[in-house]
Amino acid sequence: MTSLDKRVKTGPNGQPVRPFVMPASLSGKLYVWHLLLLRRAVQLGILLLFVGTVRWGWEVAGRPVLTGNLSSSELFGFIPLSDPFAALQIMMTGHLPLQELLLGAAIILVFYALLGGRSWCSWVCPINMVTDLSAWLRRRLNIGDVFHLSRNIRYTVLALALLLSVLTGVAAFEWISPISMLHRELIYGIGLGWTAVLGIFLFDLFILRNGWCGHLCPLGAFYALLGKLALVRVGFDAPTCTHCGECARLCPEPQVLNLKEAAAAGMIASGECSNCGRCITVCPEDTLQFSLRHLIEPQKHSETTEPRQRRAA
Repeated sequence: MTSLDKRVKTGPNGQPVRPFVMPASLSGKLYVWHLLLLRRAVQLGILLLFVGTVRWGWEVAGRPVLTGNLSSSELFGFIPLSDPFAALQIMMTGHLPLQELLLGAAIILVFYALLGGRSWCSWVCPINMVTDLSAWLRRRLNIGDVFHLSRNIRYTVLALALLLSVLTGVAAFEWISPISMLHRELIYGIGLGWTAVLGIFLFDLFILRNGWCGHLCPLGAFYALLGKLALVRVGFDAPTCTHCGECARLCPEPQVLNLKEAAAAGMIASGECSNCGRCITVCPEDTLQFSLRHLIEPQKHSETTEPRQRRAA
């Protein structure tokens, strides 16, 4: 073996590039999985609250825990929670939504404007569990894309949904939303919504990686626009980054990982980031961490800054 063969690849910071290696210990595995487990707990927990209220009559102080659906619901019988995109579609039909719907939409709007708009996609939306499964199978089976689509198409679908709401007088996307279909199937167990969900699963598995969530879903596009100024961001510590590429390998929205822009801003600033945390748990250098926008100081991420201590291999 020559000295060239022995040469260790280094990143722009001069540090050796280390690939992600799944830890052998249970505690290490749990660290890698902890955000995934939290996301599943939130998603399944919300569905369980709906199911428990509808089927088993769950109450708190004589009030139903959570009624309705993911488009419009009521918490404890008096706190309205509404999808702001659904409310916008109703307004585009020429009808004025009920006061409770507008209040619920305002609550959700503020909540996700703070947390990151597309946090809804990775932490709440039940379709995410379907598309995550297809993405996992794609990696295991090494399935490639049949064709490519611009991720900006979702904004065209968003505009089309609003235009059709104006022309038809109904909330267009709500009529065909696979999110609503899956929710109804899980809560009430009726209908043909499983066919739409199966279609999304197969499309993501065999045709296009993250085809629905990352390219076509208008609700995700809406929350991406909302998330541009979100308070919770994935912070980026540029001096520790070796450009190993592990984050982009797993990220469902790899276009947001523009490392040059991230270094300048000190964070992943794109509203299309879903704050799922996949990049955080696989980064061998702890370069990526959740943070608050106002606590992130870009000047700390210059090349002259002393990097943090690297995670142990």
